[in-house]
Amino acid sequence: MNIKVLGSLDVRENGVSVVPTAPKPRQVLALLALHADQVVSVAALTEELWGATPPRSFRTTLQTYVLQLRELIAAALEAGGPQRDGQGRTAKDVLVTLPGGYLLAGGDGTSDVREFERLAGVGHRAMDAGDLPGAARQLSRALALWSGPPFADVQAGEQLQTEAQRLEETRLCALDQRIEADLRLGRHRDLLAELTVLVNRYPLHETLRGQYMLALHRSGRRSEALEAYQRLRAVLVREMGLEPSAELRRMQRLILRAEPDAVSEQVAGVTGQRRSG
Repeated sequence: MNIKVLGSLDVRENGVSVVPTAPKPRQVLALLALHADQVVSVAALTEELWGATPPRSFRTTLQTYVLQLRELIAAALEAGGPQRDGQGRTAKDVLVTLPGGYLLAGGDGTSDVREFERLAGVGHRAMDAGDLPGAARQLSRALALWSGPPFADVQAGEQLQTEAQRLEETRLCALDQRIEADLRLGRHRDLLAELTVLVNRYPLHETLRGQYMLALHRSGRRSEALEAYQRLRAVLVREMGLEPSAELRRMQRLILRAEPDAVSEQVAGVTGQRRSG
């Protein structure tokens, strides 16, 4: 089974989509697909579908959604040959009922979340080891797996919303480090267009703002780097009553004094000092 959740939900068996069109069965499949090969409890599925006020018939209704998913899985398995040939699987082998919950068996398929986490982990370790080209390469491969927000076309309840926020945080961490690696490799001019978009998308993200300031400064656009700092400060003071972080304030002072080497060293200190927005 091949699973994609980093964008629109796409779950395929034998190359055939098993994603239902109805909203609530899609929610069930999305949560099962994210946790493929792990038991997802009835309680978690119930909370996802109905929050704190499930209907009296929630167990029967959940079983109906599981049955609908199994029908789609059975059709996909049938497309690949007889379901019972001594080696093949049935729909109940793929979407398994276990004590307390259900498990979606991924088999030998792929999961974009797991591949992202693997590649990002390799990239982070390369960064820690000082292998900047390797870090930039592996983190770029990890980020390329994303085609949009997690579960972009799924009506998400509390469980999926929480998981989407977690995944978005891991993506931002990978993005921070990939940009930092590229900056240290002297690719500041190549990063300007991307960082311009990112600081507008995440206006309170101090790491990205610091990286943007550094890229501008290194590109000979010192006044624009200082303006970028002032725009962030104005938003922070107005919306949160806060000043920029100490690291970002120090970067601004270094740019004012036109000390490019010191500014380059300072960008690492800004990493991780983020307020998301």
